[in-house]
Amino acid sequence: MNDSTCVPESANASTDFSGFGLHDALLKAIDQAGYKVPTPVQRATLPAVLQGSDLMVCSATGSGKTAAFVLPTLQRLSNTPSRNPGRSGPRVLVLAPTRELVLQVAKACETYGKYFRWLRLATVVGGVPYAAQLKAIRGSLDVLVATPGRLLDHLNSGRLNLSNVEVLVLDEADRMLDMGFIEDIQSIASATPRSRQTLLFSATLAGRVATLASDLLRDPQRLELESHRDTHENISQRLHWADSRAHKERLLDRLLVDPTIDQAIIFTSTQHDAERVASQLAQGGHDVAPLHGGMPQGVRNRTLNALRQRRVRLLVATDVA
Repeated sequence: MNDSTCVPESANASTDFSGFGLHDALLKAIDQAGYKVPTPVQRATLPAVLQGSDLMVCSATGSGKTAAFVLPTLQRLSNTPSRNPGRSGPRVLVLAPTRELVLQVAKACETYGKYFRWLRLATVVGGVPYAAQLKAIRGSLDVLVATPGRLLDHLNSGRLNLSNVEVLVLDEADRMLDMGFIEDIQSIASATPRSRQTLLFSATLAGRVATLASDLLRDPQRLELESHRDTHENISQRLHWADSRAHKERLLDRLLVDPTIDQAIIFTSTQHDAERVASQLAQGGHDVAPLHGGMPQGVRNRTLNALRQRRVRLLVATDVA
């Protein structure tokens, strides 16, 4: 494995996206999306991905990492866009921890690949009928974006072929490991060719992420743009010791009656706790709503819209948020 490279913001300082040799259709879509200057993670990552290197990237959420792998993989597909009638399954496989992130990545593929009329994209997530997904993944695909658990179901059923995968992307790998997907990821990766290009993105490259990388990546370049140890000066952290659950709930109520708190998110470890805490806060007169993976997607969307429109002051959520 190559030594870690810490990339300052001035690294690979392309002033715009035209310096990467991207297809004109991609440049047109990028411009129409309103993006003019590549972010640091995009400047550092695009050249390495375009060269075909395996890559480990440590970068924070919101840094532009989705485009950092979507743009070069679409460029790769554009080099040989014609489909082989005898081929099945995806050429690019992206694994992400949650339904929401899968849909975000798929949206980025649609946005940047809007002028590639040949582009065939599918998503595989929980909560969607199997029949609809089986129809979507039938035949040849250019890009498949999926959560590991549901994808493994299709793979084990024999209805999904991953032998033609050219690029495997692990997005937010640390979160997938935290959610217990390590064996699913290993099983999925074992069904893809060893010759594939593998790109791993994570908030940390230490611990289990490093172990997974050593199993799946071949002599990867390692780029650290922002590590999990970096500080965020606009965030203050405080620890309150509680003697019991009742004491903790009194502390929470004391914090939330502060009129300077415009909106807040309270995280819980389980769906049951999210419902229980939200109910208690509602009884105390707070404008509150729960959010967790056990809720239908439509309800989750309405809850998030209510938060955005400030009809909800407090959100009690599991890590699905």
